[in-house]
Amino acid sequence: MTVQLYARDVGSGTPLVLLHAFPLSSAMWLAQREGLAGRFRVITPDLRGFGGSVLGDDEPSVDAMADDVARMFRSAGVQRAVVGGLSMGGYVAMALCRRHPDLVLGLVLAATRAAADTEPVRRNRLRQAERLERDRSPQVLVDEVLPGLVGPTTYRQRALIYGRVRGLVQATPPHAAAWAQRAMAARPDAFDTLRGLRAPALVMIGDEDALATEAEARAMADALPNAELLVIPRAGHLCAVEQPDLFNQAVAEFAAALARTAR
Repeated sequence: MTVQLYARDVGSGTPLVLLHAFPLSSAMWLAQREGLAGRFRVITPDLRGFGGSVLGDDEPSVDAMADDVARMFRSAGVQRAVVGGLSMGGYVAMALCRRHPDLVLGLVLAATRAAADTEPVRRNRLRQAERLERDRSPQVLVDEVLPGLVGPTTYRQRALIYGRVRGLVQATPPHAAAWAQRAMAARPDAFDTLRGLRAPALVMIGDEDALATEAEARAMADALPNAELLVIPRAGHLCAVEQPDLFNQAVAEFAAALARTAR
């Protein structure tokens, strides 16, 4: 079945499409909608099964998620956009670059990796997917995924942000989370896609990220023909949520430079 993604769409100017992390929704981009809509058209979809988007009955695959996003471009009347993805959103953004490269004016990859899962990571995803479906509860995500989503500085100094992230994890539909874990477990290596990308790219990583590493970020930046790497201080995996001002400034400068060259 064809899934129509629910998306928040604010502001005007060069389109900026932001794809959320697992196991959250487009609600995680609140500070980006508020901080960037004055200069850009900020579109933040809920990936299938999350937030306001239905799951559908397709086999789990990151490619299906990318095709959903491509359909959303058409329904929103967007020809090309700066596409940003954080964590799972990064996997979807890279699949979009492989399947629909003509849509991508620029690429922002945050807290993500181009390599396929290692066997232990893949097995862990599938184990969590089975538990999510069996328990029909997101508790396994609260127990096992939530602790890695924010860095120690956020734990200590940003209780409101941590509380918001916890609330989003607790609101995750278990069936959608299981589907997404299976999709991510099956995703291919994306280095060939990055090497072939014509669009400029910005790679970001938090210096306290426990789930993605600076080495993985550097590997993506090295594979991309035209990329810069930015390490965000005092930020864990959800660097856009933990350090929104630094994240927004970097994305705004990157997107504004692209908008000038695109004219």
